Amino acid sequence: MSTARRTGTVPGAASKVEFAREAVATAVDQLIEQLESGKSESLLKYLSTMSRFHSYSFQNLMLIMSQCPDARRVAGFHTWKSMGRFVKKGEKGIVIIAPMIFKNSDTKSINPQSAEDDPIVRFRSVHVFDISQTEGEPLPEPDRIDGDPGELLSALESGIKRSGIALHSEPDLGGAEGMSIGGKISVLESLNPANRFSTLVHEWAHELLHQVDRKERPSKTVRETEAEAVAFTVCHSVGLQTGTASSDYIQLYNGDKATLLDSLDRIQKAACTIIEAINDPQQSPQPANSQTLSRAHQR
Repeated sequence: MSTARRTGTVPGAASKVEFAREAVATAVDQLIEQLESGKSESLLKYLSTMSRFHSYSFQNLMLIMSQCPDARRVAGFHTWKSMGRFVKKGEKGIVIIAPMIFKNSDTKSINPQSAEDDPIVRFRSVHVFDISQTEGEPLPEPDRIDGDPGELLSALESGIKRSGIALHSEPDLGGAEGMSIGGKISVLESLNPANRFSTLVHEWAHELLHQVDRKERPSKTVRETEAEAVAFTVCHSVGLQTGTASSDYIQLYNGDKATLLDSLDRIQKAACTIIEAINDPQQSPQPANSQTLSRAHQR
């Protein structure tokens, strides 16, 4: 892994501002190119795998959570086997209720107006297993930010605090890696430095751009596109290996080139604010308001 370069090597305040603008322009061009290329191979594999997991009814979700409160990915024995994973010996299945649809040849004798093969629905209990109960091939994941931000991570955290935002590390965020709660950012403590850096920038972008009256907030697609485009831009500018992590994330929220271009000015301003704050310990970005947003991709 390479260590991220220091962005504040350009002398003078004016030079730093110009450097930030140039870094943003370069990164945005690269992100646009990735979005134009469509979904990456890693994202397509991830989506294909995720499509094999059922969307369970509310009743079954309650059954799953009552038996396995920490469940994350649940599937049947044969589904896990088809994905190269196997239920560990001795694991107890999670009981859910599954419908059985079959044709009843006696329907017509009961109701002459009905077709002979009218479907009949019955229910039975079946067993499913959480991923924690299995072992084998890892599931495909979208690309991830890589590299080592070094001292820039501390500079970023200091910039967040100087802006008046409280920063907390948490052992669990309900599947999210970070949360922006108007004046407070929470981040999953288990993240490695590169992903902690990226997540913090993403949540800071939410604080800068989206902590407004709910009626004025853009759609979820726009919010996530803007925040992740800012994260990509800042990570790119400090030398982290961005790969297709951000374009994958944006496309998971149905964002595309048009969405990004419509928000280009807002993205550029937020990214420049964060880059300048990282490089200038005296800068105090504007505090945020109080609405709740979360980075829910389980990135």
